[in-house]
Amino acid sequence: MAKRSTAPIYDVSPRHNQTHQDVKEIASGYNYHSLRHISLFSPFLLFPSLLRFASLAFDLVLLPRFPRQVDSKMDGSGKGGNSGAETLQRNYRIGKTLGIGSFGKVKIAEHILTGHKVAIKVLNRRKIKSMEMEEKVKREIKILRLFMHPHIIRLYEVIDTPTDIFVVMEYVKSGELFDYIVEKGRLQEDEARRFFQQIISGVEYCHRNMVVHRDLKPENLLLDSKCNVKIADFGLSNVMRDGHFLKTSCGSPNYAAPEVISGKLYAGPEVDVWSCGVILYALLCGTLPFDDENIPNLFKKIKGGIYTLPSHLSGLARDLIPRMLVVDPMKRITIREIREHPWFQARLPRYLAVPPPDTTQQAKKIDEDTLQEVVKMGYDKNQVVESLQNRMQNEATVAYYLLLDNRLRATSGYLGAEYQEAMDSASTLSRMTSYETPTSTITHRSSVFLESQGSGGMRPHFPSERKWALGLQSRAHPREIMTEVLKALQELNVYWKKIGHYNMKCRWARHIPGQNETMLNLNHGFVEETGIIENEDCSSDNLQNVVKFEIQLYKTRDERYLLDLQRLSGPQLLFMDLCAAFLLQLRVL
Repeated sequence: MAKRSTAPIYDVSPRHNQTHQDVKEIASGYNYHSLRHISLFSPFLLFPSLLRFASLAFDLVLLPRFPRQVDSKMDGSGKGGNSGAETLQRNYRIGKTLGIGSFGKVKIAEHILTGHKVAIKVLNRRKIKSMEMEEKVKREIKILRLFMHPHIIRLYEVIDTPTDIFVVMEYVKSGELFDYIVEKGRLQEDEARRFFQQIISGVEYCHRNMVVHRDLKPENLLLDSKCNVKIADFGLSNVMRDGHFLKTSCGSPNYAAPEVISGKLYAGPEVDVWSCGVILYALLCGTLPFDDENIPNLFKKIKGGIYTLPSHLSGLARDLIPRMLVVDPMKRITIREIREHPWFQARLPRYLAVPPPDTTQQAKKIDEDTLQEVVKMGYDKNQVVESLQNRMQNEATVAYYLLLDNRLRATSGYLGAEYQEAMDSASTLSRMTSYETPTSTITHRSSVFLESQGSGGMRPHFPSERKWALGLQSRAHPREIMTEVLKALQELNVYWKKIGHYNMKCRWARHIPGQNETMLNLNHGFVEETGIIENEDCSSDNLQNVVKFEIQLYKTRDERYLLDLQRLSGPQLLFMDLCAAFLLQLRVL
């Protein structure tokens, strides 16, 4: 741990370059958010791909970037022109520079209304563009807007000006975990475990929100005044999408998983597990498991899983680390299994004992005391509540979250109230008031759980024995599954093209002329690629009435088969209607 890992692994291939084997092997078992307030027969429960618009289009549904304000008192989110600069000047007292990055500075500031300190990233647009880092910046902002977790750095506000982007974030003053390890050397197991528990909690939250960090390392783990971990720097993160594997090499070599540096396809969560294993090793040993001045030699060690475990480690630690640093990602321990490991469970704080609630649940819970403080500042109570529930950014919501977060930190409570709710009845939350909103698409924003048992019902919330998977699962033979799929497509007049034995691209229009084409040979189960009539120039194919999607069958580790539908183009809601109709046609799934 004597030197900082800075050398990046550069992108060498397209992000979603997908190979088509007969039946792909995928790792199921990573946990994602359950979806509430949706009918049991909703297509959301069977086709998580339908939710991509919710997880990818953060600005449109989840977190409106600069919403229309209801009055001048609520208008605090400047965008462009002089309004952004005026908003910054009106709401913040800018202080000294905390650090200088490649395309901007980080300054300390005081939020004038609440008096609380914040860190403001000043990102120069010209530098960002010249370095071709626009996507990295956009990605980090989108992800941090979504997250509300005690061990993930908090984003309060984004202020736009023609020359700069001002990102108002949580201020943490104790530096990086990297510097802490360099200064103290190897940590005692209890202290290392406390850090590790917080890291895993934050990483699990990311995965539940379909985000893979992909660059976890001590340099990206910040410490607050009470030495609590804050995961930062989501610029290299990627949003997980059903039916797609990642093939982007990113992150720092010493912490990168073998499949990443090899340029192989990977689902996502397993690369974060590897990085967490390297971090745990560094915490307990004060050195890195894989280190070499020569990059080819370093890669050789990582790909071979060549490292040594010091004798001072306890038996349980010696059991956990090797299970995280398994070269084969299919055999690597999962986050759920890490949480269940005896070494992790020891002295586990109560607020970390259960997975966190989803962002929708968090937004619905309004702290009454904090709300009253904001109302005393001159804001309308109903408008504040509406803004909080809709995750809008304005002066009132910024003040609310600054007040709430700082009070919870001061009492070491963090978001404990929300975590506690998962274990206790709601009656114990005497200080929390639930503001219910009418059912709308805003409440249908998170990813879904499906039982691996395929029983159709939802399991109780947070059961210890759960094993969830995305998609629709079946134990039927793959050919039987695909035959039923093709029958359903025929009934729905969907045109299709086979691009693999268990993979096809499809096109469906609301009104397609000539629906008598033979699309299925029932004697053989499949027809050749020429069996599809795909007339892209058909005049009746109005873009607003055409959906293109892909169907892929996967094989899971427990010998089940998982069917996934993913929209490629076309209206989101039309695709959802199609999936609902498709579901009704299936026989064996």
